[in-house]
Amino acid sequence: MKVNSLILWILTIVLTLGTYAYQRRTGPTKPVRGKIEIAGEQIKYKLIRTHVTGSDAAIRIQVSNPGINGIVKYRRYKSYDSWTETQMIREGGELVAYLPNQPAAGKIMYDVVLQYIDQNIQLNDENVIIRFKGAVPDGILVPHILFMIFAIIFSIRTGLEALFKRPKTYILAWFTVVFLTLGGAVFGPIVQKYAFGAYWTGWPLGTDLTDNKTALALIIWIIALIRLHKNRQERTWVLIATVVLLLVYLIPHSMLGSEIDHTTGVSVE
Repeated sequence: MKVNSLILWILTIVLTLGTYAYQRRTGPTKPVRGKIEIAGEQIKYKLIRTHVTGSDAAIRIQVSNPGINGIVKYRRYKSYDSWTETQMIREGGELVAYLPNQPAAGKIMYDVVLQYIDQNIQLNDENVIIRFKGAVPDGILVPHILFMIFAIIFSIRTGLEALFKRPKTYILAWFTVVFLTLGGAVFGPIVQKYAFGAYWTGWPLGTDLTDNKTALALIIWIIALIRLHKNRQERTWVLIATVVLLLVYLIPHSMLGSEIDHTTGVSVE
């Protein structure tokens, strides 16, 4: 079946945007969002789950009614700490509380409760867990993100090229491996080092899912490229590699990532 190259590129972009949108809405670092009505006011909230270390993390709720107050209860995640309760303060049209700064990979679990007359309304059903991380320079973070985006674009495009038995599978596979290597194996560990103090926290050193899934995808793509080098008609491994990388992107980012276990005093990776 002959398919126009432009159509395949359009399909590639659509699939990439869908994958990116899914990534943006999932994972343990995405804010907990919701809305609730109190005293006739609809309150939308966003409870953050990631913060750059070096400063306290501000929990902000937009509330215009001065009769509505709030408290935040928190304690370090994986610790024997007792719960600390702090009153939210009003800053303009916001109620604000600050969670104490933590070292990179340190986590705090917290609850937000809004109060009105005799009502106490907890916004979150489960404890929100926020992880602190080190600042990553844009000169490192931006190339990492761009290379990983190009990797998924060329992976999908290569898979489509192989699926429809078109002639450019081999060269497209090369682009995929190069971008995945630069984004995942070169800049990825540098980002990890800045954010959490270690270049690699996946197998066999740890259980970081982001490291492990990236390594798996790269290995399979290298196998696919080697098979293609030996036989340009060998498309099975290309299709396998395309599916694997797509599944890798669908696994929420930062799951099973670095964290400090305060019950032992060591970093869990």
